[in-house]
This record gives sequence, C-alpha cells and structure tokens, in this order.
Amino acid sequence: MVEKTEWEQVLSVASKMAFEGEFLDCEPLGAGHINKTYSVRYRQADDSVRTYVLQQINDSIFDVAQLMANIVAVTSFLKQKIEAEGGDPTRETLNLIPTKQGEQYYCDSQGKSWRAYDFVRDSVCYERAENPKLFYESAIGFGRFQRRLADFPVEQLHEILPDFHNTPKRLEALKAAIEADPLGRVATARQEIAFVMQRAQETGILVELCRRGNIPLRVTHNDTKLNNAMFDRRTGKVICIIDLDTVMPGLSLYDFGDSIRFGASTAAEDERDLKKVQFDLRLFDVYTKGYLEGTANTLTDWEIEMMPMGAKLATLECGIRFLTDYILGDVYFRIDRPEQNLDRCRTQFKLVRQMEEKWEKMRRIVAQHKYSMRKQ
Repeated sequence: MVEKTEWEQVLSVASKMAFEGEFLDCEPLGAGHINKTYSVRYRQADDSVRTYVLQQINDSIFDVAQLMANIVAVTSFLKQKIEAEGGDPTRETLNLIPTKQGEQYYCDSQGKSWRAYDFVRDSVCYERAENPKLFYESAIGFGRFQRRLADFPVEQLHEILPDFHNTPKRLEALKAAIEADPLGRVATARQEIAFVMQRAQETGILVELCRRGNIPLRVTHNDTKLNNAMFDRRTGKVICIIDLDTVMPGLSLYDFGDSIRFGASTAAEDERDLKKVQFDLRLFDVYTKGYLEGTANTLTDWEIEMMPMGAKLATLECGIRFLTDYILGDVYFRIDRPEQNLDRCRTQFKLVRQMEEKWEKMRRIVAQHKYSMRKQ
C-alpha cells in the first residue's frame, strides 16, 4: 500500500508525465534500494489498462543529467538494432515516457528527479535463480544485450561511477582504510586482509589488458543480477534487460564475472556459516554457455580466454569493497547487524578460493563452449 502523502506525491508527479488515459492507482514496485519505484496504472479509451513505471532517481549517488543521457543514447540504439532483427522494440528494451513538456525527466518542487517507463508487458522478474534454466536464460539475455551494443560508440557515454570496476584502485582504497583504521577493526580482520594481499598482483590483470588494447572497452551494464532481467511469461526467455542506471564504458568480463559471483554461489551473500558457501561449477557451466550464445561471437579471443579471471576478480573486488567498508565503519553498504560486511567479505573470499581450486575445470568449460560456438 502507498500512504496518503506518498500517494499524493506520486499522483502529482504522474500528472506531469505524458501518460495516456485516466489514472487508476499506484503501488510500490520491486525491491531495489537505490531508487523509489512505483507501478502506475491508467485506463485507456478502449477500457484496457496500461501500466507505467514511475521512478524517483537517487541523485545522491548519480548525476541525473548524465545518467539519463546515457539511457536515452543506449535505448535509442537498441531500438534500431531490435527493429533490424525483426524484434519488438516496445518490449525488448526500456521505453522512456517523457514529461508533458517533452523532457527526459521531471524535477519536483523539492528538487527530486523522476522518470517514467512503459512497463514491460507480460513479463516477470525473479530475485534468484530457482533452477539452472533460469540462470542460463539470464546469461543469454545479458549476452544479447552485450552483442547488440557491440558497435555502439562507447566514447559517447558518461562514466557514471568513475573507476567502478578498477580492482587495483579498490585495493588502494583498502590499504588506505587499513592505514587509517578509524575504529580499530583491522585486528579483527587480519586473515581477510592477508587473503587479499596474497592476491594483490592479480588485481590489475584486466585493467592492464585493456590498457594494452588486448580487451576492448564496451558498453557494460554493471549490475548483472538476475532481477535485472525481465522474463517473458509465456516463453520463459529473457525479453528485456532493465535498470540501466550504471550503463557506462567498462569491461565485459566484469559484467560476466558479477553474474557468476552472485548467481553461482550456493549461499546468501552474508551467510555466516561458510560451509554453506560453495562455488557451483554446474552453474558456471550453464551461464558460460548462455553468455557465449547471447554474445554470438562478438567477444574477442582474449575476452573469452579471460572469463574465469573475470569471475575471480569480480568476486575478489566485491570482497575487497565489503572489507574496506567494514574497516571504515560500515559507511557505504547498509547493514542489519554487526559484522555483516565482514561476513559478506568472507563469503566472497570463500568463493574466490574455490574458483582457484576449480580453475582448470573452469578453463576447460570456457574452451569447450568457445569451440562449440565457433563451429556453428
């Protein structure tokens, strides 16, 4: 339910958008922690109901103008690609609804920014992969997103979160936190710090390969969790990739790796019992297969070869960020209990260790799927 004052605010903002029909109702939508999102329904002239998504953008994190410019550029490009492929651009990418004044977003009286989309009709979203098939289909969806944007002029995009996936800089931030040790927490995280420092030389591998020109900068999503893929209710296949706030120049390997980090673990991100935390090689297998099918030979040989490293560094980097935040006093990631960020860090490092133990199997899986793709 939406409280009365919240309802009035949403109704006021909705009246400024170029929505068609007669307003019926609204309700909170999704479980995101960054933006406030609402489902808004309007009755059409033919008595059907059209659903829109109305979202308040978190301007404490994002530069709204740059973010929206990126989204407009990417979705416009995707529509052309989808049409050329004979697809349905009204469902296969996000469709922004402008304000009545023709603007990309609306600023309310409190200075808050709002935007609107058409709801992707006949679709469903999942918070976790309930079976390998869902994980596989999400991989095809994210891979196809990468393929369709392979020839987008990436230099035209703003870097919304500078150095977001720059693992060496994340390591430097950790070292600075250790040096400062504002709450005396370093003593409780000696093992975790040692784990990172033993792998310090690996943190720059992907950044250095990009600098040398071995792997290209691409349009990357940077939040490739399952719940950012909308599934067609009828076919069970991914129809649309959503939440484009962090779309910017980046490395495809971090997008791939973050999906593996989040989706191929057998336990919650903050699980305290590390015995429950396992890196599921079967899920790595199905996601790798789906991602290569979705990208359809647009990745370079270097990118494919380094897919295991993408999984490892995305996971290590996330653990470094959790550890840094723990040492600094939990100032970035929200916590619900003491030492939650330390627990999060430990789950990531357990996954990294298991990836290392299964490294040759990961490489063989990638090689097998690469060979199968190249034969087609």
